[in-house]
Amino acid sequence: MFKKVLPKMLFSFLLLGCITTTEAQIFKKKKQKTDQSDTKAKKGELEPYAKVITKEAKTDKGLFDVHTVGDKYYYEIPDSLFNKEMLMVTRISKTANGIGFGGGKINTKVLRWEKNAKKVLLRVVSYDVVAADSLPVQEAVINSNFEPVLYSFDVKTIKKDSVNPATVIAINELFEKDVNALGMPEGYRKKFKVSRVDDSRSFIESIKSYPLNIEARHVKTYVASNAPSNESLGSISIEINNSMILLPNEPMKRRYFDERVGWFARGQVDYGLDVQESKTIKFLDRWRLEVKDEDIEKFNRGELVEPKKQIVYYVDRATPKQWVPFIKQGIEDWQVAFEAAGFKNAIIAKDPPTVEEDPEWSPEDVRYSVVRYLASPIPNANGPHVSDPRTGEILESDINWYHNVMTLLRNWYFVQTAAINPEARGVAFKNEVMGRLIRFVSSHEVGHTLGLPHNMGSSVAYPVDSLRSASFTKKYGTAPSIMDYARFNYIAQPGDEGVAMMPEIGVYDKYSIAWGYRPILDKTAEEEKEILDRWILKHAGDPLYRFGHQQVGDVVDPSSQTEDLGDDAIKASFYGIENLKRITPRLIEWTAEKGKNYDDLGIMYGQVVSQFNRYMGHVSNNIGGVYENYKTYDQEGAVYTPVDKDHQKNCLLFVQEQLFETPTWLIDQNIFNRIEYSGSVERLRKVQVNTLNNILSLGKLARLIEQETANPSEAYKTLEMMKDLRQGIWSETKSGRTIDTYRRNLQKAHIDRLEFLMTAPSENKKSTSGGYQKSTVINTSQSDIRSIARAELNTLKREAKNAVAKTRDSMSKYHLQDIVERIEAILDPK
Repeated sequence: MFKKVLPKMLFSFLLLGCITTTEAQIFKKKKQKTDQSDTKAKKGELEPYAKVITKEAKTDKGLFDVHTVGDKYYYEIPDSLFNKEMLMVTRISKTANGIGFGGGKINTKVLRWEKNAKKVLLRVVSYDVVAADSLPVQEAVINSNFEPVLYSFDVKTIKKDSVNPATVIAINELFEKDVNALGMPEGYRKKFKVSRVDDSRSFIESIKSYPLNIEARHVKTYVASNAPSNESLGSISIEINNSMILLPNEPMKRRYFDERVGWFARGQVDYGLDVQESKTIKFLDRWRLEVKDEDIEKFNRGELVEPKKQIVYYVDRATPKQWVPFIKQGIEDWQVAFEAAGFKNAIIAKDPPTVEEDPEWSPEDVRYSVVRYLASPIPNANGPHVSDPRTGEILESDINWYHNVMTLLRNWYFVQTAAINPEARGVAFKNEVMGRLIRFVSSHEVGHTLGLPHNMGSSVAYPVDSLRSASFTKKYGTAPSIMDYARFNYIAQPGDEGVAMMPEIGVYDKYSIAWGYRPILDKTAEEEKEILDRWILKHAGDPLYRFGHQQVGDVVDPSSQTEDLGDDAIKASFYGIENLKRITPRLIEWTAEKGKNYDDLGIMYGQVVSQFNRYMGHVSNNIGGVYENYKTYDQEGAVYTPVDKDHQKNCLLFVQEQLFETPTWLIDQNIFNRIEYSGSVERLRKVQVNTLNNILSLGKLARLIEQETANPSEAYKTLEMMKDLRQGIWSETKSGRTIDTYRRNLQKAHIDRLEFLMTAPSENKKSTSGGYQKSTVINTSQSDIRSIARAELNTLKREAKNAVAKTRDSMSKYHLQDIVERIEAILDPK
């Protein structure tokens, strides 16, 4: 055997010994190439982890590890996080001029990462339609609620780790391409006529990872033919922030919504309920405040306990130091409300750690809620929050505090209180005065982040004259809720010493926080409903505990208006106007400062006019008004009640006397010759026309007609209102008096509005129950509105003709002749 093999072995050996140098080099190269191919992925296989996430990669560890290799970004998704639900919140963080200020949410989506053999899918999860898993109808819900794929990613590599295996994907395209859900909203695209995204001018600014969230900032440039600024570029660039937040493993117990208590809420259509139609259920947005197990007995005995997890707000490092204590006070003012809910120290304010103490601390980390101070000219502050769509649990909130909110506060405090308040006179307040105003705004904005919307029906609970009482206002503030827009006490008159100037955390605030946050132990969310109803019924009919929606558009309920105080708009506005009459002659003195121009004088005079305009709105909105008081079947009385006829009539009379008869106190040439070369006549015309058009709005006229139809003996009849309005605006036609410039403008505006009513399109938008947007549906061509407008025009034509002969003033005569011709042209366009 060995004899047969040996010659072959020897022959091979001899051949090797005869290989030339060139052949040896070729052999070596082939061997090296073969060795390298062993470490490379074969066609269709994934590359090794080290080839994708190289030594040059910069890694930010967190929920996902985010790797940056050159200009490429990679997500390393732990396998344990696949099929977990996450919340994507999209905000515009920086905008072009004319789009609006940043910070506001423009889109919210629940996402789920899924993995198959070679793809990672990002799916959109909807909680709009639900049913319990145990019910047969759940299958139908799933089939009609298929989860769309937002984006699909190729798997780049796998991290093989026995403890924490992960999958790596390239993420650039998600943020650099035009993915609608992560970019400019459709409404903006239509408004600015956006055609596409310019990829060459769109890029990722940064991606940062935190333990519970990932924050991606990217710049998008959109080609737009109607750009709001820099039109010559034909494009809009905005910076967008996308937050991806891991939702809690254990969902919080819901608390169901009731429209009788104001609350931010979310809704779902639940097909699993034992009812014969699909039904929308709504539940509150609120923080998870729970009693510690060891404190349950104390809580049941009525003792205050600290929650398992406090609500903590950090005040931005960038906040000017002098304002930090006041912002903190505004946050912790809510402790008294949470005590009504059974908790002590439930909400606290903290300074963030310094960079030296914690270099990793960031306000973008979802674990921290922050009052963020923004160096912006925007005169505003807002308090948005992010909540779990499954349960309403508030996960975090960042209050945006814009620097120029102080300008807004100064202007309001000046124009509403300077008549009785020396500390409000001037354009630069003492720090302690401005600090108190900042504390007030801080409290209001924190209220929003706790789940409370505006309660515009609060301030009507107080009698007007009580707001002139020092003892009353120091005890109760200017409204039962700080969530009303009951700014500052414009009602108090000189001599009303010691009155409070602004609201505090009030009776309603304590009640609503207790209703929304007080734990009901050992009860399911459904079982809580009966108890929550009892808490409401305990205070039924008490105006201190009333909630009234903020109204956008047509003001239907005059008791739920912004910026008003007290239970009588006529009396409150009269006091307010008396104070404006005291302020106006002192404006030059109270805004004076050596060496400066008259800009502040112009601003403050504008504030006087704006405040006067608000009073006119507060009063005129009672005409055609309907009070709205939410009730359920177990409560007696109507939900909707028309405003009393005599009050409506008196409101119109008040507007006639205070505004339509030229308010000469507002016409001050000493001010005008310092602030403008023209504009005083136009300014007053706008206020008059604004109020006139409000009175003659389609909604108000439609409601007057309806009230008269339903109850003729108790209603302010439409024809009676139109006659009262006409006799006030056109009183000179009876007396032959000279008609001044302001009145001539007003009378022309009346004709213009009647012309509008002759051709106005129908109002088809319906008012949603409990919603912000109010409107009254009416078909104008088939209603009495056009008939009434035509009759008014004919009457005015006749009266104007008769008045021409009575007046001796040439301009008044020309004006009346013109009115006749205008009316004829309206009634007979040919």
